[in-house]
Amino acid sequence: MEDLSQLNIEQQQRLTVVEDLRKEGLEPYGRRFDRTHTTEAGKQAFLEAEKAQGPSEHFEWGPVKIAGRLVAKREQGKTAFGHLEDMWGRMQVYLRKDVLGEAGFALLKKIYVGDILGVEGMLFRTRTGEVTVRATTVTILSKALNPMPEKFHGLTDVETRYRQRYVDLLSNPEVRQTFVKRSRIVQLVREFMSRKGFLEVETPMMHPIAGGAAARPFVTHHNALDMELFLRIAPELYLKRLLVGGFDRVFEINRNFRNEGISIKHNPEFTMMEAYQAYGDMESMLELTEELITSVALEFFPDGKVPYEDKVLDFARPWKRLPMLEAVREVTGLADLGFGSPREAVAAKARELHIEVDPKDTTAKLVVKIFEEKVEGTLMNPTFIIGYPKETSPLAKGNAQDPTLVDRFELFIFGREMANAFSELNDPEEQKARFEDQINQRAAGDDEAHQMDEDYVNALRFGMPPAGGLGIGIDRLVMLLTNSPSIRDVILFPTLRKRAAAAKD
Repeated sequence: MEDLSQLNIEQQQRLTVVEDLRKEGLEPYGRRFDRTHTTEAGKQAFLEAEKAQGPSEHFEWGPVKIAGRLVAKREQGKTAFGHLEDMWGRMQVYLRKDVLGEAGFALLKKIYVGDILGVEGMLFRTRTGEVTVRATTVTILSKALNPMPEKFHGLTDVETRYRQRYVDLLSNPEVRQTFVKRSRIVQLVREFMSRKGFLEVETPMMHPIAGGAAARPFVTHHNALDMELFLRIAPELYLKRLLVGGFDRVFEINRNFRNEGISIKHNPEFTMMEAYQAYGDMESMLELTEELITSVALEFFPDGKVPYEDKVLDFARPWKRLPMLEAVREVTGLADLGFGSPREAVAAKARELHIEVDPKDTTAKLVVKIFEEKVEGTLMNPTFIIGYPKETSPLAKGNAQDPTLVDRFELFIFGREMANAFSELNDPEEQKARFEDQINQRAAGDDEAHQMDEDYVNALRFGMPPAGGLGIGIDRLVMLLTNSPSIRDVILFPTLRKRAAAAKD
């Protein structure tokens, strides 16, 4: 038996009811219940039957069996009303003593808001016009020991909402709709990519070498193999191996893990869609990105106007393209800034802009820092930033006109990076040299620099076709299309500090 001293008064009362039900031979945690309808399907079936029948004051239809959580209850002498809620909506339940019998109606005293019930009966309209189940049988399927959040305010504490998402979903229907919408967005992305001839694949989540992006990995250990492994920071190098193997178009909707800070835009584990197209390039990916995101957005906002926080974002095509240096010059007024500028001159300008300068920062990294801290936040409507420095893009193909640049873009919407893409480097010897340069950067203190991946270089030596590669942040896309201010609002179970650490902070 549960130690009642560890429960609060209301929990103790509810547990006592559970024990009383068992003494009466009633199981408070039931078994299978075969619903005939969800709440929404039941209403629709009734409306169709009512329409076919024609006007009738006493029309009934059924029987039906529905199930859900009791979210409201009120008793009026020998009758009672309640509302059952399931994933699709709510339905009123009407209970009468002369229908349920003495024992059945007395059972209502032991049913609380929060309990999960199965109800069988006939559908009818009340005097107020609400489609309702006139219950003939009520079955307790699960007793709730914890009370639901306060009726009119729900669960509003943000910290508790994230830690106890199950309660958040129970008490805030709009939160459930956010995740229903998320599922639809992922489905639309998958359908779009399939229509474009991309094959969905799966690649490893544990890597012997952390690669495919500049990020700190999570490290784990495989006991049987006695080897260190890294949780995937990106699937890129495995997907490009598939191009070597003869697949022309591949994509993966994948979970990535990066051992970095947490913010309204960052969670240590997150969802990306990565795609690679043989015989394509950055331009191919730019067109694909614009078409994909626009097609998904139009499903929810047919006029192409997407409301987000205090803005209305215009998704009308074509989207703006802007070289990084031009964007930096426009915002900062640093007209003579370039990737080939003297390092100290750029460092001095960064300090003037109150940007921290690290001794290991090169000219290219300083320019990118200035862009990230002073320009990104100004890019509201969809904007492709192009013209990235080679130094910060070790996997991208060099630009044919400017050897200091690579053919790469990042997409920004509402000041946030939404996508990253480039023409893929397919020269194995240049790729090896780029990796070696990254190793030097790591030795100089950059723990996000790429590691050497000899097997990937070996794959390239078999020949990889020219290709374009793309990564789109699914969580940020969902944030945008659901008007959610934080990434935690669109991840069902976000990563959080331990309670003791959070309380101390």
